[in-house]
Amino acid sequence: MNLGQSIIDKLIVNQPLTSFEFFPAKTEEGARQIIKTAQAIKETNPDFVSITYGAGGTTRQRTLEYGELLHELFDFEVMPHLTCIGHSRDEIREILERIKRRGFRNIMALRGDPPQDDPNYHPHPDGFRYASELVKFIREEFPYFCLGVAGYPEKHPEAPSMDEDLAHLSNKVDQGASFITTQLFYNNEDYFNFETSCRDLGITCPIIPGILPVLSLEQLKRFCGFCGAKIPPALEKLLMSAQGDITAEEEIGIEWAYAQVRELLERGVPGVHFYILNRSHSVVELMSRLERDGLLKKRSLQHC
Repeated sequence: MNLGQSIIDKLIVNQPLTSFEFFPAKTEEGARQIIKTAQAIKETNPDFVSITYGAGGTTRQRTLEYGELLHELFDFEVMPHLTCIGHSRDEIREILERIKRRGFRNIMALRGDPPQDDPNYHPHPDGFRYASELVKFIREEFPYFCLGVAGYPEKHPEAPSMDEDLAHLSNKVDQGASFITTQLFYNNEDYFNFETSCRDLGITCPIIPGILPVLSLEQLKRFCGFCGAKIPPALEKLLMSAQGDITAEEEIGIEWAYAQVRELLERGVPGVHFYILNRSHSVVELMSRLERDGLLKKRSLQHC
């Protein structure tokens, strides 16, 4: 595998970036869905794609396997996620060696969540409790990697206050993170207020907004419940008016995401990261509209 290009280098020369997040499949049908989605996404020529890492490290092998697949079949720049909550330092070091051997240049460094089916779960005694510790470890032992970290425009659900959450984020950047990708949000002012707060703290790295186009009201409530994001009353009202029509709900989601991304791009964000849940229709439609309206340049299918 050829060595990849760091995302921070791409940000310097190729703004605004576009990227998409996959999760590793558990079944053959899920694998087929990833391939189908990747084929559709390829037409938009993203700057990179990411591949998630399961709670407690449960998808470690599949994360790397699907990362390789996305690179080899579609020539994507791939950023695997890495969480620390379920691993010892030696295991983390071994995983990082494997990631480097496979040619990946970028890592999304996260604390991660414990397995949902294990209420008595505890982090590894010889591991890391926080993402900042993981970032510091990678930066010291593997300076080759470009590191992304997560930010929460509406506060991490576990954080006691926004100020404390921002302090933790600032520490992750101080330890060596190169850029921030945000959790999903549906009110752009939450992003811009978050960005202002980060700059006021001296955080100068790029902050890439994360967007999840709504597929249904049920999905919206579920995901916002997980991450603590607010549902704008206007969006909820629109989705309720669809009366459970899935096609209509998806179209409402596309329109809302288009309005979000349009404003974000017009106000100069460094890029947009799409959470796609291994589905392509909404984001392909979004990219087409953004290119049509001159908000994104038509992207050549040559590898960046």
